[in-house]
Amino acid sequence: MSAVDEVKQRLDIVQVISAYVPLKKAGRNYKGLCPFHSEKTPSFIVFPDSQRWHCFGACGTGGDVVSFVMKRENLSFGEALKLLAARAGVQLQPPTPQQEAEADERRRLWDLNRQAAEYFHRLLIESSEGAVARRYLEQRGLRPETLRAFQVGYARDDWQALGSHLKAIGWREEELLRAGLVIEREDGSGTYDRFRGRIIFPIRDARGRVCGFGGRVLGQSEPKYLNTPQTPVFDKGSVLFGIDLAREAIRRAETAVLVEGYMDVL
Repeated sequence: MSAVDEVKQRLDIVQVISAYVPLKKAGRNYKGLCPFHSEKTPSFIVFPDSQRWHCFGACGTGGDVVSFVMKRENLSFGEALKLLAARAGVQLQPPTPQQEAEADERRRLWDLNRQAAEYFHRLLIESSEGAVARRYLEQRGLRPETLRAFQVGYARDDWQALGSHLKAIGWREEELLRAGLVIEREDGSGTYDRFRGRIIFPIRDARGRVCGFGGRVLGQSEPKYLNTPQTPVFDKGSVLFGIDLAREAIRRAETAVLVEGYMDVL
């Protein structure tokens, strides 16, 4: 468990925010006047179950206990965490060299995936090779604004297209392997693209970082769907496609609708 998770686990968001804002019970939640703008009717809601807060008034923002203290006290993330850690009795330890190296690798992989997603999206929207994918998506009733919102892309039916593009702009082959974007040949003679001739769905975590991809084949090839393998930033069992776009609506409605596949979400 990280220090941030431990701090959040030990503190109750209702108690923390109550030190700043008078709160009243409202069903399962608590409400009060928003501390970030002037109002007469309470629009500031604290959700004990999810340990989150949200202003449904002029601010339209929300977050967790750390983000609240950052905003209320005008602190950086590190400063707010230090303040809350002291309150929770959690001793913050500086990261070890190994932890710093692992964090740096994750940052690079997120950036690598971001650039791969941009490449796939350009191929879908701008290339002549992406026309067959555009026709298919249009037949499925998907509008251009939906394709842009989810950054849907297209992978050329080529063994080296993505790998060659990424290496040409400075990425190392071992990084492409770590991200699961390419596969090593059995004879050790090089790598080839994992996704070929497929519609590509970038998968983002709750913070909007591209952590992996799903690919739907065009035609009758198998498998019909192909996903990024387990990587330092992608675990298929712990991320929901579209959560980055749906999280605020889920909080407001306190309801999530789960569907089976990428196309169902779109």
